[in-house]
Order: sequence, then structure tokens, then C-alpha cells
Amino acid sequence: MLMYSSRFLRAILARILMAAMLLFPVLAQAAPVSTSSLMQADSAVSLDADREKLLSLIEREDVAEQLGALGVDSADAKQRVADMSAAEVAELNQQIDDLPAGSGVVGVIVLIFIVFIITDAIGATNVFNFVHPVR
Repeated sequence: MLMYSSRFLRAILARILMAAMLLFPVLAQAAPVSTSSLMQADSAVSLDADREKLLSLIEREDVAEQLGALGVDSADAKQRVADMSAAEVAELNQQIDDLPAGSGVVGVIVLIFIVFIITDAIGATNVFNFVHPVR
């Protein structure tokens, strides 16, 4: 009797699973994926991480104080980071990573200050009055 009920339960369970598979199809698709699309997805993820790294650095209290001392508002600095291209973000992060450990904060602030001056000089922004854009 026990063997009969176990077969019966398995048959019922199998029918329920088959009905569920037919009624609720899986929404996944299998298709070829190009290497360039995978690279773009990977670079988008790393770009977001790089931007977040710069934004978290700007939000640090000591960095915000130094930027304020140089006349740069932290909101302007965050906007500037958001407007940077992927290459600029990667280059700035690389330069930050290459800095010696002891000069990290001061070096980062000077580096960000130089980036702001360069973007003012090319006319992309107008943060500093003493920098005149090249036309």
C-alpha cells in the first residue's frame, strides 16, 4: 500500500510540474553574444565603480575642507566628476592610485584642482574667475 501511494504522489507531482512549465514559460532566451557587447557592459560597470570611488573621495571631510579652501564647492566637484568622460575618470583614478600613501589627500586635492583648471581653460566650465578659456 505504501508503495502505491508513493507512486501516486510522484505522478501527481510530475503532472503539477509539467502544467507549471507549460503555463509559466521561462522568459530566458539563448542567443549569441558579441564580445563588444560584453566589453561595453563590463566597462559600464567599472565606470560606475570608478565614478563612485571619486565621489566618495570628494565626500570625505578632509577633502571637502581642502576643496573649500581652494574655492571649490563640493557640489561643483561632484557635478564635474559626473560630467567627466570615461577616459578622464579612469586616468584620474589611476593617478590617485599611483600617489604615495602619505600624500594621498593633498595630492588628490591638487590633482582635482588641476583638472578643474584644465576644464576651465578649455571652456568646458567656469569655476575660477582667474582662468580665461582659450577660444
